[in-house]
Amino acid sequence: MSAMADIAPERSLLSQDRPLAVAILAMGGQGGGVLADWIVALAESRGWAAQSTSVPGVAQRTGATIYYIEMIAAKPGATPVLALMPTPGDVDVVMAAELMEAGRAVLRGLVTPERTTLIASTHRSFAVAEKAKPGDGTADPAAVVDATDFAARRTIAFDMEAVAGRSGSMISAAMFGALAGAGALPFLHEAFEETIRAGGRGVEPSLAAFRAACDRAAAPETETITRAPRKRFDALPAAAGHPDLDRLVQRIAQEFPTEAHPMLFAGVKRLTDYQDPAYADEYLTLLARLHAEDLAHGGDAKGRAFTLAAAKHVAVAMAYDDPIRVADLKVRSRRFERVRREVGAGLDQIVYATEYMHPRMEEVCGTLPKALGAWIEARPALFVRLDRLVSRGRRVRTGTVFWFLGLQAVSGLRRVRRGTLRHARETAHRDAWLATALDVLRSNYDLAVEVLECRRLVKGYSDTHARGESKFERALSGLPLLVGRDDGASWLRRLRQAALADEDGTALDGALKTIATL
Repeated sequence: MSAMADIAPERSLLSQDRPLAVAILAMGGQGGGVLADWIVALAESRGWAAQSTSVPGVAQRTGATIYYIEMIAAKPGATPVLALMPTPGDVDVVMAAELMEAGRAVLRGLVTPERTTLIASTHRSFAVAEKAKPGDGTADPAAVVDATDFAARRTIAFDMEAVAGRSGSMISAAMFGALAGAGALPFLHEAFEETIRAGGRGVEPSLAAFRAACDRAAAPETETITRAPRKRFDALPAAAGHPDLDRLVQRIAQEFPTEAHPMLFAGVKRLTDYQDPAYADEYLTLLARLHAEDLAHGGDAKGRAFTLAAAKHVAVAMAYDDPIRVADLKVRSRRFERVRREVGAGLDQIVYATEYMHPRMEEVCGTLPKALGAWIEARPALFVRLDRLVSRGRRVRTGTVFWFLGLQAVSGLRRVRRGTLRHARETAHRDAWLATALDVLRSNYDLAVEVLECRRLVKGYSDTHARGESKFERALSGLPLLVGRDDGASWLRRLRQAALADEDGTALDGALKTIATL
């Protein structure tokens, strides 16, 4: 008893006050450090003691930086001891600058139903692992939303990136506004705004984003989260404002069913941008033939699914990626404007974009006139010697005169694209694919539609394109076993899904073996 009596007075000296803990999960370029500094400055301006620490992720988008802040009302003569890292179950506010980072916070145990207010932006910034998958590798946002519904005491989630963008500011300002609107900290709204003004840089855009996000956080609206961005197709206009384009619009209106108009118009716009109106007219001529075959083989009863699938995938096949297209995209003025906007550059700042390019001799031969490119490829020794000169990585600064003019010259080759070796090969591949689809259409309508959908496997540029084309050929190799089957379409769909499942084609190999046993 005497020992306990000695300890009790010491315990009575311990403060029962508990600090407020805030954890911020943000990626590079999102202003997480600025947000943490604002929160610390806000607390200190109101007489609180505050401390912030940060632990960076491994690299951008493989792990967000965690900024951790603890704050407590200061007491005369007392210096608080504050923690350096968040402890599961001990965080009052978790702020995530991207939806999947909110999910990671839940998995780490930082979000708890008894204590935590979760403030998260619902926009997506896709991870490398999501982008690398051949098919749709994006993580399911619904799983994160469902988890946060029961993991947090309160959840405030909306697209803060969009709010900030409309105000010309960074997402950190919108997150600061959401924090104010949530009322999770014991400070007045005016104190938040004073903190932004004290920063002295980008004050007005930051205040605009702050106020918009603050109002949005206080509203009870629930934002619908979808896995993929909503696709929007422009309606077919009465006219496009140019004689050649007006003729294309009139062809769509007169020769095709109404349900196909938005997709065909999208295809025409894409191919006009890619090449010229004559190339888009070639697309419509090809689609008119396919549509006639569709109607001749029961397309009306099937909702013209064959025509709709062809409208999409033929346009994509005709707008294949080549060095000409890559160069064209890299020197467009709107791309430079987008880069400046994304990095938040001021009008008086110079921005340079450095591209990593690794051309192969295959791409060089594909860009040459058909006869010359084929002549070089037919001479392996010459091809190898030239490949040693060409096939090496280059860091291209598109903001310099030398590289800009070089890429501009390559993009100008679009005028002779139809005479290149690559165009001849892409056209032959497209025609063979469509001939296969038309042959199948005569006996199995649904399977023919799936043959068109398999074109989704062919995408990208260079090695990526070669791998996709290989998977396309392997998936269609099972077609002879499926033509006579009522469930042939579903089996070919499984082959396509298997081809999209992994990079090395293991799932596709397994699916082909299964079909061989049918």
